[in-house]
Amino acid sequence: MMNRTALFTLAIAFTIGLIAVAGCTGSSGTSAQPTVAATPAFPAVSFNATPVEYAQVNGITLGYREFGAGEPVLMVQGFGGTINDWNETFIGILASKYHVYTYDNRGMGYSSDNNATPTISLYADDAAQLMPALGYDSMDVYGVSMGSSISQQLAIDHPERVRKLVLDSSAYSVRLPETTKLLGTIEAVAAGPSYPEGVRREAEANLAWNGSWDGLSGIHKDVMLVVGTSDELTPDPVSVRMAGQINGSWLVRFKGLPHVGSHYAPVEYGENALDFLGMDESPLNH
Repeated sequence: MMNRTALFTLAIAFTIGLIAVAGCTGSSGTSAQPTVAATPAFPAVSFNATPVEYAQVNGITLGYREFGAGEPVLMVQGFGGTINDWNETFIGILASKYHVYTYDNRGMGYSSDNNATPTISLYADDAAQLMPALGYDSMDVYGVSMGSSISQQLAIDHPERVRKLVLDSSAYSVRLPETTKLLGTIEAVAAGPSYPEGVRREAEANLAWNGSWDGLSGIHKDVMLVVGTSDELTPDPVSVRMAGQINGSWLVRFKGLPHVGSHYAPVEYGENALDFLGMDESPLNH
């Protein structure tokens, strides 16, 4: 097992190594001047032209779409989001090398719900059961925002289902000093009868979550944390702290980008994900 000091050094080294291709910053906060190169063309995807499919999972029906071919990647959506809210360019880049699955959390978009009490663990159970329903024992997992919380819980509760793990715009609890703004938004939604029921139930799940901190050190997977340095909902110091807690983690900080930066820099986020998913080197092997 690698000690956390060595792990953090590797994380920062990886961040600096990606500056030239992804416009990231290292711990010094200084910017690199990347070599200008032509951006490779990626096949376009169209959500409207891609049919929604359905899987019976955990007593409900989950709506999903699939793109590309290759090893499977499960995309776990964030708070209030649906499969229509991903960035098409970002998904297209991932689908250029992988079989990408996007799906709606229970009660959202094309997915049904039941009377089960909404919890982050329940959403993680849904993801764990969706994989065999799609024909896989395990998958690479990319979770964003609340989807990162679900993905953390998935890796803790169902480690056999997770290959590599990307945690984008992450927090290990909504009740941190840095996540006050996020907590206020979630509390307002939970108390607001005008919001759709599925979104309110997601808010309730977030508020009931005890967090993942105690379980992070038990995640023995290759993990990449991705965060924008201008993220006001899940600020980057939280991801830095998580990187020090998860053995085998890389940390990538995108300078000046806000929460869920793939909406603003889809090419950079997509290529960064491809680099991580495709690499053979792992700090777990050191």
